[in-house]
Amino acid sequence: MSSEPDVLDSSEAGPAALRGGALRSGGYALGLLLSLAAAPLLVRHLGQVGFGRYITALSVATVVTGFTEAGLNAIAVREYSSSSGAARHRMLADAMGLRIVLSGLGVLIATAFAAVAGYGSALVLGTLLASVGMLLASVQLMLSVALQGTLRLGLLTLTDLLRQLISVVLLIGLVLADADIVEFLAVPIATGMFGVLLTARFVRHMAPLRPRFTPRTWWPLVRDTIPYAVAIALNQAYFRVAIVVMSLIATGEQTGYFSTSFRVIEVLIGVPALVVSAAFPILTRAVRDDRARFAAGTERLFELGILAGTAAAVGVGLGAGFAIEVLGGDEARPAADVLRIQGVALIATFVSVAAGFPLLALRRNKELMVANGVALAASVGLTLALVPPLGAQGAAVAAVVAETALAIVTTVLLRRSEPALRLPLSVLPVAALAAAVAVGAALLVGGPEALRAALGMALFLAIVAALGRFPPEVGHLLRRGSAE
Repeated sequence: MSSEPDVLDSSEAGPAALRGGALRSGGYALGLLLSLAAAPLLVRHLGQVGFGRYITALSVATVVTGFTEAGLNAIAVREYSSSSGAARHRMLADAMGLRIVLSGLGVLIATAFAAVAGYGSALVLGTLLASVGMLLASVQLMLSVALQGTLRLGLLTLTDLLRQLISVVLLIGLVLADADIVEFLAVPIATGMFGVLLTARFVRHMAPLRPRFTPRTWWPLVRDTIPYAVAIALNQAYFRVAIVVMSLIATGEQTGYFSTSFRVIEVLIGVPALVVSAAFPILTRAVRDDRARFAAGTERLFELGILAGTAAAVGVGLGAGFAIEVLGGDEARPAADVLRIQGVALIATFVSVAAGFPLLALRRNKELMVANGVALAASVGLTLALVPPLGAQGAAVAAVVAETALAIVTTVLLRRSEPALRLPLSVLPVAALAAAVAVGAALLVGGPEALRAALGMALFLAIVAALGRFPPEVGHLLRRGSAE
């Protein structure tokens, strides 16, 4: 295996993370455009009730694999970034073995839940297949730790895009073949296997490809990750638990509306983690070697989180009708109001991620567990209370409150964990003013919703720049890109 100079110790680390975050975000956006080719066909083929059942099976698989994921990927990236040489390779081999065992357990639990909940034989089998796909995806993600820890995010982006392309091709093919729900839920297996094989090829000289199944060496990883494992599991659960609860207490139609809205939000909530995770190895190394560098990086990430989250919320609020029309057609039109409500949660999502990764770098795993526990409690309680009278819109309100609770608690715990931090809360009124003006102006201009959404986001960024709060990192990236 190679022993190249560690980029995390070089002056190129910051620019590499900046480019990597932008590249991953761009790749994610391209993947989203690819998915638009299949999603409307899938919604129309399955219908609102059938699509609700499809999303329910995926949600069960995601929630359960979240509980068994144990936060190993993030912990592995942290340990990889704070170690070197043979210690890195031993840790990755142990983490891979533990990952496979825990994911296998998750497959069994998800399938058993679907059976006990009375989902029917087809959906139980579909949940099993989707869970196996999640297992393969988790193995691929563990293999990619070496790419993340050395800031080689271009290869990771390429893998994600190719996986998305394969998924789209398979979904469209299944629609044309008039397949049923079980075949659609088997698609993650094919994409997961492809991701494993391609990532293994990329890291074959950088990391061990053979897992170690030696439980006595797993305990240090397990002991360190238990609180974070619970935090990750709760995080996976609280935003998706509304769908599971609705499948038990709401009509199929209302569950379908919420599922259609959630499908849009589910895509968008992955963006902040992609951006912030690019800087995570640097934060981890800074905690070990330079706390001033850590504080400066955290403060900038927090401000970027507020501004990016607000811009995303503006775009979703103005373009919800267009997104739902593309995804589900006239039958799904009531889901647009649900999406407008859920879009507000994006602000809190960006903030909670921008505060959560620094907490993880500080090894404050218990604090993350507490914050996500509060969010889950809020989500379950409010979903049970609001869905009967308000239907899908009640579930959307519950999701917004849960995400906001997570952002607030995570931010407070970060400040308590690192008193030297001076989080730039002064950007909040700037973001609120810019959003209000941008939304108002876009509505006055009128026109197609897609155009209004783009105009609103552009106006938001322009107002932020006029008020002197446009992120300098973005300007640096644009200048560098134009120079190249």
